Amino acid sequence: MYGKEFAADPAAFYQHLRQYGPAAPVELYPGVRASLVTSYAAALDVLRTPETFSKDSRRWNDLNNGRIAPDNPARPMMEYRPNCLLTDGAEHARLRGAVDDSLERLDPVALRGYVERSADQLIDRFAERGEADLVADYARTLPLLVFNELFGSPAEFGDRLVAGLIGIFDGIDAERANQELTECMLELVAYKRARPGPDITSWLMAHSARLTDEEMVHQLVLLMGAGTEPQLNLITNGLRLLLSDDRFAGSLAGGSLPVEDALDEVLWADPPMANYAVHFPVRDVDLGGVRLPAGDPVVISFSAANTDPALAAEHRAGNRAHLAWSAGPHACPAQGPARLIATVAVEKLLDRLPDMELALPVGELPWRSGPFHRALAALPVRFPAVPVAGAPAGGTPGAGARATAPRSAPHDAAPQSTDPRGTDPGAVPGRPAETTGETSWQPLQTDPPLPAPTRSTRPAATSTARPSVSTGTGRWRGWSSLAAWWRGR
Repeated sequence: MYGKEFAADPAAFYQHLRQYGPAAPVELYPGVRASLVTSYAAALDVLRTPETFSKDSRRWNDLNNGRIAPDNPARPMMEYRPNCLLTDGAEHARLRGAVDDSLERLDPVALRGYVERSADQLIDRFAERGEADLVADYARTLPLLVFNELFGSPAEFGDRLVAGLIGIFDGIDAERANQELTECMLELVAYKRARPGPDITSWLMAHSARLTDEEMVHQLVLLMGAGTEPQLNLITNGLRLLLSDDRFAGSLAGGSLPVEDALDEVLWADPPMANYAVHFPVRDVDLGGVRLPAGDPVVISFSAANTDPALAAEHRAGNRAHLAWSAGPHACPAQGPARLIATVAVEKLLDRLPDMELALPVGELPWRSGPFHRALAALPVRFPAVPVAGAPAGGTPGAGARATAPRSAPHDAAPQSTDPRGTDPGAVPGRPAETTGETSWQPLQTDPPLPAPTRSTRPAATSTARPSVSTGTGRWRGWSSLAAWWRGR
């Protein structure tokens, strides 16, 4: 499942596996054996019975027996971390409660406004070129900007986070990428304990679950990983479908934006995390006639389960019973925000560049190799160049108002966020203020203090009383390319 052949045509691979029954033996990476569940009904059985199928990979036989090398790219994706994805029972409930309650504090109106502003800035940078790679120029950066904001993270962390996440998901020097990502998150935890604010990191710290620094790091790695790479894939897979499928192309030409329908189709047929939700049977189990040994990994193929021939494909329109968000106690806790980010990202791009088309035949688009994700390596498009009003001649676009009005904007009724730090002297009337590297998720004044606590947030200082074990020094590396971009340099 790690080769180019699988990436090019996973549907044929799943079809071949179905001859083995509801689960089949696979090799995720060299030497990493697992059973892949391809049946929708069997997938639900695994996801909904944690008493039989554990998420705790400390049960992993081959890892415990020394058969998985330290640098095997499967390890960062599968081995144990004290987070809400890889724990069971009371420990899972404690960690999941902290994550759920922190995510509930997000303001969807503010989130929509921030996504729109960030999308406008990115589009301004390629609108005048008449061409773009929507992976590199748009969808990879947009979720990172949003999650840096949600986490209250300094902008200069951006390149390190991107390198770490891509290395883990693509299996490229995964051991080093995992170490870099962990170190970056340790520095963020140290930074936010000293400078709490109205952000997810601070809310997690203030939660009654009293997360340790180690637990904080692993919840943040999980949230960042789940919020960036899958979002990139959902946005680009949705755009690919909208620009290539006749069912949607006609609607686009007519001036409507069938974005929700396209995202539903992607979540059914090409979910951004195609194969994951690794479980470990606590005892030998019979799953529909297939024997699953205790302690051997069982991976859910969300993509294969969603396209199970036993399901009635004609009833998928408007049906959200797919497994793209998983199911059971470990289902994705951020489905609403994730869908909102992807929807706004796609709508904004189609509003700004309504005549965009693929620069390659859809069958020639390159896919990234890897067993877990369904990810385009590039999404080249072309379109009539659009002047960006207010951009200096020969300069970098991004300072002015967009030149085209929305063709159709079903989200326009929502109020737009403006810069809470005051009037931007360079702002253009009618356009939200430019995003800077400073945290602007909510007004970051020294007082009043954090927003009123929820039922699950201690009414105490954000920092916990226990000594911090973070290794961050408070000294950040030099301005990264992302930080320089963020500052408009």
